[in-house]
Amino acid sequence: MVYHANDSTSQGCGTTRTSRAQRISWNADGTPTLGVPVSTATVLAGPSGELGNPGAVTVQRIQSYNFQDRFVRHSNYATRIDANVTPALDSQFRVVAGLADSTAVSFESVNFPGHYLRHNNYVLRLEPNNGTATFRQDATFRQVAGLADSSWSSFQSYNFPTRYIRHSNYVLRIDPVSTAAERADATFRRTS
Repeated sequence: MVYHANDSTSQGCGTTRTSRAQRISWNADGTPTLGVPVSTATVLAGPSGELGNPGAVTVQRIQSYNFQDRFVRHSNYATRIDANVTPALDSQFRVVAGLADSTAVSFESVNFPGHYLRHNNYVLRLEPNNGTATFRQDATFRQVAGLADSSWSSFQSYNFPTRYIRHSNYVLRIDPVSTAAERADATFRRTS
C-alpha cells in the first residue's frame, strides 16, 4: 500500500506530508488488514521476492521439530505453534540480524512490521520495538544446532543463555532444556 501522511496529527494536510509504503494482507472475508503504521525512522526490508534488492530479507516460517505440521505463529500478539494458520501471514517472519547482537537473529512479523518475537517473564509475545536495550536483548536469539537434531536449529535466549525458545502445550516460551521431550520442543527449522 502506498500512501502519504504526516508524523503528527497537528500538521494537517500541508506540505509536510511524505510518501510511505507498507505491506497489507487480506482477511478471509476479502477485507484488507492494513497493519500498523510504522515510524519513518523504521527501516523496512524490501519485498522478499526482489533478491537483487539489498534491503530484501527472506520471509520464513519456523517449523516445529516434533509437530512438523505446526509452525510458529502470532494471534492477538500471543505466540504458539499451530497447523493451518489463517491468515498465513501470522506465521511468516523476517529473520533479521539480532537487535542486540548482529551475529544472532531476531524475528520480525511480516504483517506487523516493527513487531518482534520477544520474551517477557519467559513467555514469548509479538511486541512493537520500543527502542530500549532491554527490548533488543529480549528479542535476540542465538541460532545453534538443534538440541534434538543437529540438522535443525534451536534458538538460545541472548540475555538468558541457559534458556531456549520452546513450545509447552503449543505456547512459546523460553525455558531451560534438559529432557529429550524438552529438546524436541526446543528444535525448529526455518522454511520458506
